[in-house]
Amino acid sequence: MNVVVVESPAKAKTINKYLGKDYTVLASFGHVRDLPAKDGSVRPEEDFAMEWEVDAKSAPKIKAIADALKDADRLILATDPDREGEAISWHLLEALNKRRALKGKTIQRVAFNAITKKAVEEAIAHPREIDMELVEAYLARRALDYLVGFTLSPVLWRKLPGAKSAGRVQSVALRLITERESEIERFRPQEYWSVEADVRSDGSDAFRAKLTRFENEKITRLTIGEETRARAAERAIRSADFTIAAVEAKPTKRNPPPPFTTSTLQQEAARKLGFDAARTMRTAQRLYEGVDLGGETVGLITYMRTDGVQMDGSAVAAARRTIGETYGEQYVPDVPRAYSSKAKNAQEAHEAIRPTSFARKPGSIRLDSDQARLYELIWKRAVASQMESARLERTTIDLENADGSLALRATGSVVTFDGFFTLYQEGRDDEEDEKESRLPKVSQGAPAKAETTYTEQHFTQPPPRYTEASLVKKMEELGIGRPSTYASVLSVLRDRDYVRMEDKRFVPEDKGRVVIAFLENFFTRYVEYDFTADLEDQLDKVSSGDLDWKELLRRFWADFSASVEGISDLRIGDVIDAMNEALAPLIYPPREDGSDPRVCPKCNEGQLSLRLGRHGAFVGCSNYPDCRFTRQLGGADGSGNGIEGDGELGEDPETGEKVFLKDGRFGPYVEMAVPGEDKPRRSSVPKGWDVEDMTLDKALMLLRLPREVGKHPEDGEPIEAGLGRYGPFVKHGKTYANLPNIEEVFEIGLNRAVTLIEEKKQSRGARGGAEPLKDLGEHPEEGGAIQVMKGRYGPYVRHGKINATLPKGMDPEAVTLAQAVELIKAKAAKGGTKRKTARKSSSKTATKAKTAKSGSAKKTASKKKA
Repeated sequence: MNVVVVESPAKAKTINKYLGKDYTVLASFGHVRDLPAKDGSVRPEEDFAMEWEVDAKSAPKIKAIADALKDADRLILATDPDREGEAISWHLLEALNKRRALKGKTIQRVAFNAITKKAVEEAIAHPREIDMELVEAYLARRALDYLVGFTLSPVLWRKLPGAKSAGRVQSVALRLITERESEIERFRPQEYWSVEADVRSDGSDAFRAKLTRFENEKITRLTIGEETRARAAERAIRSADFTIAAVEAKPTKRNPPPPFTTSTLQQEAARKLGFDAARTMRTAQRLYEGVDLGGETVGLITYMRTDGVQMDGSAVAAARRTIGETYGEQYVPDVPRAYSSKAKNAQEAHEAIRPTSFARKPGSIRLDSDQARLYELIWKRAVASQMESARLERTTIDLENADGSLALRATGSVVTFDGFFTLYQEGRDDEEDEKESRLPKVSQGAPAKAETTYTEQHFTQPPPRYTEASLVKKMEELGIGRPSTYASVLSVLRDRDYVRMEDKRFVPEDKGRVVIAFLENFFTRYVEYDFTADLEDQLDKVSSGDLDWKELLRRFWADFSASVEGISDLRIGDVIDAMNEALAPLIYPPREDGSDPRVCPKCNEGQLSLRLGRHGAFVGCSNYPDCRFTRQLGGADGSGNGIEGDGELGEDPETGEKVFLKDGRFGPYVEMAVPGEDKPRRSSVPKGWDVEDMTLDKALMLLRLPREVGKHPEDGEPIEAGLGRYGPFVKHGKTYANLPNIEEVFEIGLNRAVTLIEEKKQSRGARGGAEPLKDLGEHPEEGGAIQVMKGRYGPYVRHGKINATLPKGMDPEAVTLAQAVELIKAKAAKGGTKRKTARKSSSKTATKAKTAKSGSAKKTASKKKA
């Protein structure tokens, strides 16, 4: 009889079917021992002796394994094929030895990369011993994490009340998030203008070209910084006679990405499926352990904790067969593709994540929603990795005026062979797909003329906050931690309230920023990216047998313990002084009147300073208790007119909760607690609204945004109106359309919302807009053209920004000017918004409009449930 031990019961059930009656397969349910959460579990003074204990849940599992071994000759440890799996096997041996359950037993270690009958039987036929170098790397990592956490966290509790913990990898990840937030706060937008033109040459189709040279100066993205010069360039383009100076068509290739690693799977699942790292790994674990297919449990993917990018030779051959049979032989490259990892500290000991059988195509097997979507992603990526490259033709057309002082350039690319594009294209963090455009055939030396010019004002944007995908990517690039641990690290940051998620991006809480400021001031070395990455390098040396694990710990502890001792005598006052300086841009922003930002706005005598309370840090006046002014860390608007405490506006009649007007880092906002929600609901006070006029009704209107306008008539999906980073908007799916003012957010109806959404979609697809079916002439009373347009939901008449749908049965070709005027008047009476029809009333007005738009509220209002 043989006893086989794996981690999970699902895995045990599957493997038991493969091995038959001579094998008893039991589950350990993960780790069976851990370090007790108390001081002394790792003892540096005893050469890093470690105290392990079996928890209450694991004790029955170990007893069951020990009982099964009484009638068995062999113990086979079949835990996962990584450091954690090796460590679980080692822990099991240690625990069973203490029970004296292994006397006279043969002990073997087996590992398989996929839970299939062939993989399991082959592993059983080729056993090995436990890899102690991998175990020692695990022990070193566990000791490091314990020593940092249990040594540094008490220092935080004493010197920084309200802080919860500090971890070796957790703190560095938090530093990345807080540094990005500081970059955003320091960012100052820079104005720039783009100048483009639709050009036609010798009867060719019109094509879009960008200004590249003006007045003999090379034009880059930020060269034209004000409207006057942009308009001068626009006039020059209109009056110029151009010649096609050069036409270049250059073939290029795009190669497929490699199969997934743990990190790239987490990134792509976040981009394409909206999964966080924990959800991705949880779903992948189920696919790896197996699902029931026709009464048999089958593992669908290979092991999902890996940084290898290669596939087994037989898998490569199977993928190539699938490509040829499904897509045609032209999609199969002549030579199988081979990949190598570019990630720092990559250990390519295991295969990439791939399907265990390429014959099991997505959709052919019954899975739950998450499993089906993730399996399809893994299958497509693995198959695409062995497909032929996509071939493109990139074309560049250069145009110049007679003396060469003015130049335009048009670029386009066309897919000549789709290759792996036919199956898979990698997601992008900026959520923008490349637009492929075809340029017309033109001849070098041929004349050309600009037909229409487009001059547009822009402002540079701050770097985006990290998403889970972009943060995981950054951590992997820096060599911080291990991809298999990222999900738990990011969960800890959220659980500790060091960060929050807004629009699926990380925003540091004040508590998190204070902790990082403290660590950067007093434990600088231990939150440095290079130091953390170097520790990973040393751990890799331990796993390869090139470094003794206790020597690594001795080196680390000698410096780390000295740093902790050096701060033990530090006074709280010294900590506060250092924090006041480090956090000054956050808690004492410059005031508009140039006055000292640290003078108390209430008594005008005391100095504002950081205060440390049991619930965290806040800002208070040095004249306490005579002056009791306090506010949150980010509660100053730079004017000194902060709100003392909370300005109560009244109670929500629906819930009875109090509504407050507060002053924040980004200006005034309203706040209300909501039953059932962990955090209070907040909304910025819109630009143009006077804080002194804020009433309870207005506050509740803001707090109930976004509001549902209605269901879209085509797909039934909701259209919402809300207030965002760039001002008021309506939203349908991922399409946003701006509204002219905040009042319209509360008033807009479904018809106008649908019209705005469709106009936005049309402007994305064709910047020139839709072609009119018929021009009816000028409006007899107000002037401006009236046109009959072809819309997505039927024909309509347009006057300026008012669109009126034609009644059912009315022939668009037969519409008269009088009928159109009546329809437009009726639409305007129902609340259609009129705007000036002229594209530009004057350059000055246009500039003001652009500037007003760019000055929208800097902070995106948090989404609220209706």
